[in-house]
Amino acid sequence: MIKKEELEKWYDEKYCLKAVRQDGYAIKYIHSPSEEVCLEAIRQDGNTIRYIHSPSVEVCLEVVRQDGYAIRFIRSPSAEVYLEAVRQDGDAIQFIRSPSAEVCLEAVRRNGYAIRYISSPSEEVCLEAVQQDGKAIKYIPSASEKVCLEAVQQDGDAIRYVDIQKFPRVWKFYILKYS
Repeated sequence: MIKKEELEKWYDEKYCLKAVRQDGYAIKYIHSPSEEVCLEAIRQDGNTIRYIHSPSVEVCLEVVRQDGYAIRFIRSPSAEVYLEAVRQDGDAIQFIRSPSAEVCLEAVRRNGYAIRYISSPSEEVCLEAVQQDGKAIKYIPSASEKVCLEAVQQDGDAIRYVDIQKFPRVWKFYILKYS
């Protein structure tokens, strides 16, 4: 049988702080952790965010700055938190339903290959992706000539993803530049 004194410890701020400093996962035993306790827990281990029921924006920002993928454990994050998650890791966009244009752009700035998680990327997002990594063009099924040219300028190997029939000018550029 658990003694009342043992349960009461989990309502003491100092005890809770000490507990999460030793093991961030101790947060799951704390009924209503303070901001300070939450921050300490995620500093110990970012995955503890899943045990914090209503984390503040500050706590959410702190955890996605450590690991962008932690966005998948945050219920209803703010636009600022989404943006910070993809700044930390562009591939975190895969966990964001209906990302804004700003979030899409930031994701591909960090990792051109993140475009594979964007369902209908704008021309601007496509250009940014291939400027970051020319071979990201392989994830852009109907790339414009401008995007194809940019991809080949960034990485000559991107030419293998460019249709010679559709974009002969891009192939001509490739031949002149890389021959």
